[in-house]
Amino acid sequence: MFIELMPLLRDRTLLITVARIEQNLRVNVIPTKARDGEDQALTTPLSYTASPEELDAEFGKHLAGYVDSHITLGSTLAEAKAEMDAAAKAARQRAKASQQTSKPVQSQAKPELPVTAASTAETPNLFASKPVSEEQTPQVVGPDGGT
Repeated sequence: MFIELMPLLRDRTLLITVARIEQNLRVNVIPTKARDGEDQALTTPLSYTASPEELDAEFGKHLAGYVDSHITLGSTLAEAKAEMDAAAKAARQRAKASQQTSKPVQSQAKPELPVTAASTAETPNLFASKPVSEEQTPQVVGPDGGT
């Protein structure tokens, strides 16, 4: 049993609990986080309930399978993280390169626009307070047609 645990014990601490449940035993193998920020999936416990005889005969095989799965998951997560980091770095480099090549060349002299009567006319201000003449005052007509 402990030979099977050695690959997991290389990087992390394990908590092993054993409890009696009627005529059976429940064995829990609970890995702790090896470092901050580690994926929570790598701390998934193994819980196995069986008779003492079955545990003696089969627990080592189940434990070996658990350790293999745990190591595979850890390396898969590490590979996925490395691939995502590489892809992000490549995307940043492409974006930086495209920014450098797509910057337009600006001349120092600004082109002058032709002056026209429309461009020199004063733009009306909606908020200016001008006296309203009677010609501009709208007439309100009631429902019967009168004011």
